[in-house]
Amino acid sequence: MTAISPQAPVVPGRLEQMSTRIAFFIAGFGIAAWAPLVPYAKARALLDEGTLGLLLLCLGAGSIIAMPAAGALASRYGIRRVATAGTVLICLALPLLATVSSIPLLMVALFLFGAGLGAVDSTINLQAVIVERASGKTMMSGFHGLFSLGGIVGAAGVSALLGLGLSPLAATLVAVVIVVLALLKAAPHLLPYGSESSGPAFAIPHGVVLFIGCLCFVVFLAEGAVLDWSAVFLSAERGLDEAYAGLGYAAFALTMTVGRLTGDAIVRRLGATRVIVIGGTLAAAGILLTTLLSGWETALLGYALVGAGCSNIVPVLYTAVGKQKVMPEHIAVPAITTLGYAGILAGPAMIGFIAHGSSLSMAFVLIALLLAGVAISGKILKV
Repeated sequence: MTAISPQAPVVPGRLEQMSTRIAFFIAGFGIAAWAPLVPYAKARALLDEGTLGLLLLCLGAGSIIAMPAAGALASRYGIRRVATAGTVLICLALPLLATVSSIPLLMVALFLFGAGLGAVDSTINLQAVIVERASGKTMMSGFHGLFSLGGIVGAAGVSALLGLGLSPLAATLVAVVIVVLALLKAAPHLLPYGSESSGPAFAIPHGVVLFIGCLCFVVFLAEGAVLDWSAVFLSAERGLDEAYAGLGYAAFALTMTVGRLTGDAIVRRLGATRVIVIGGTLAAAGILLTTLLSGWETALLGYALVGAGCSNIVPVLYTAVGKQKVMPEHIAVPAITTLGYAGILAGPAMIGFIAHGSSLSMAFVLIALLLAGVAISGKILKV
């Protein structure tokens, strides 16, 4: 494979903006398509909560390993090639996750799935930064809104197909076809180069960057908990049929999508500090509503509040990273991204361990306390 020089790249325009939005949609759709499959995989492999939590470490590990590697590869070979390769991995892993029952094969499938998601997420965020900078406009919330829209379509769509009686494999193959069609539309205008910034793929954050990274960790931890455990919680604790258990993540993704698509206006009106304080409070309240009150309808409302609360916290934190002077931006951003996504690695596993030793409800209450800490931290962080 021939390396592509990042020198003198073509300035991104409208078509590149379109491809960025589609790529974010693919990332959100791909990860959300897994949510309704979790209870089926758990039952098929005869897993308890603790074992499932350990297996989900493979998904997070794949993402964490792939992110810095994808950034380095994108600088050498271009965003288009690396994002396409990551999408292909997602398409290969999803049918495996819908069918395999042995623990070793599930580990491999989850690792490949996580690696594909990590590669796509890393490269499309890099493209988003380049495209937004070239446009001279604030576009990041809109890009991330397409990720959330993909989450709605992925979770609700696969849940609907399962509800109509399709097998997990058939429903997943429909999802793969949608991802492939979206990739064919986006790929021609994904950037054939990467970032022009030099520096290590990963650096240990310190100072205010470490503080921001810890807040990102908690928010991503909450998002990962909803992704990987909401369906299990709704089916096991609230008695909702497994075919519809993915609606929990769909409710979360719906309000997160609305919040992000309107995020720029919200931040301008409320200010970044209030967005963090109010958002963290709403998300914590949503988790408590879901876990402490009975009824699956109440749980769906709680997940919706979590999505609304979390929607604009991370974009605001990325803006704060751009303002700090402790670390260079091109090093600080990958550092907090990796630390943030470590929440997705640790969160689902932590939920599984706590649920195995105590209860799934107790695990979610702990998440609520951490989100309350984010709300308090909003007043400390100067943004």
